[in-house]
Amino acid sequence: MSAASMSLEQALRERRSVRGFSSQPVDQGLMEEIFSLAHLAPSNCNVQPWRVFVASGEVRDEMRRRMTEKATNGVMVNPDFEHMPSFAGVYRERQVACAAELYGNMGIARDDRVGRMKATLRNFELFDAPHVAFIGMEKTFGVTVALDVGMYIQSLMLAMTAYGISSCAQGSMRYYPDDVREIFSEPETTGILCGISFGYEDAEVAANKTRVGRSPLTDNVTFLSSLD
Repeated sequence: MSAASMSLEQALRERRSVRGFSSQPVDQGLMEEIFSLAHLAPSNCNVQPWRVFVASGEVRDEMRRRMTEKATNGVMVNPDFEHMPSFAGVYRERQVACAAELYGNMGIARDDRVGRMKATLRNFELFDAPHVAFIGMEKTFGVTVALDVGMYIQSLMLAMTAYGISSCAQGSMRYYPDDVREIFSEPETTGILCGISFGYEDAEVAANKTRVGRSPLTDNVTFLSSLD
């Protein structure tokens, strides 16, 4: 599959979070094509602030080992940027509905604490993906620049979709940033925002049956053309 064979509409409709991957690696040349496309993302004054660190092979194995070990042993997380916000109202309702759909497909009951802990640990196991990209920026950059990085992330995941590569954006990949900096020889000034596990989907994984919809457009978008 090539990027030219899929329309933007198809990529937007087909992109979703995949939480179970086969061990088949993505060809290095194909990865470079995908990341080159994402590099065309817009940014304020064209500063191109994103810093991207792609772990494959034994580097991926080491990152997975470290994160899984720390998460299993309850090592305190140390994110460079603030934690995920607390959701309330309709946002909380959507969050709960998404979790119910995911855990339902995985056969995990609401009161199954052990099952939920194992499901959480799957994040640090990268859902068995052969690759993970850590996305960062300078720690001194604020919200405006983080928006630029967000546009890069969307561009990257759409490019992956166009080439038949599945992905899952993960906020949990920012919890142990010191390991990323150490392995990739990055200075302390580089902060890690999130990560993206990617590869080829394993359709047999129960979590990948999950499908979530979107609210009506009018819940989020207001069109206004007159002051009357």
